[in-house]
Amino acid sequence: MPNVALFKQDGTQNGEISLDDNIFGIEPNESVVFDAIIMQRASLRQGTHAVKNRNAVRGGGRKPWRQKGTGRARQGSIRSPQWRGGGVVFGPTPRSYSYKLPKKVRRLAIKSVLSSKVADNNLIVIESLNFDTPKTKEFQHVLANLDINTKVLLVLENENDFAALSARNLSNVSVVTADGVSVLDVSANDKLLLTQTALTQIEEVLA
Repeated sequence: MPNVALFKQDGTQNGEISLDDNIFGIEPNESVVFDAIIMQRASLRQGTHAVKNRNAVRGGGRKPWRQKGTGRARQGSIRSPQWRGGGVVFGPTPRSYSYKLPKKVRRLAIKSVLSSKVADNNLIVIESLNFDTPKTKEFQHVLANLDINTKVLLVLENENDFAALSARNLSNVSVVTADGVSVLDVSANDKLLLTQTALTQIEEVLA
């Protein structure tokens, strides 16, 4: 069972905390993590691309010339694809790129990235984050106390609004709640900072 240091808000260590071996101590499956990241990135695509086909372009209701006798190729509309200003053939249409992986695969992926953070000593647990008012400077002091100067994912318990508001304006900090932790967020950040309550909530969900 892996153990990590438990820190106070002022950066001092307050003992250790044991992590669930089935969540934070497994052998990471890189293939599953890759599939989960691709799935999430695909789901983020808007898919609003579109072109106008023959039905959507304006005009072209009258046949430009008679069918026979002119010596020219027969034409039914000046909005056919071969005409300038005509409709586009086989162009992109609005669609959703999202798809889903099986639940067991998604759970294995998030457990794999969490275990990787523990193995690389990039997971930090803090007792709590309590702010009287939203204050970005105070959260910067917390990062300095914990010696964090890289990209960090802050995982908070629900309804800790002051801490979330204090951290969200920093360019190197991403903020999520315990029920919103994703493979893409964990992989995209160098450090993972969790409150003790958020850690408990994650273990309850993934147990």
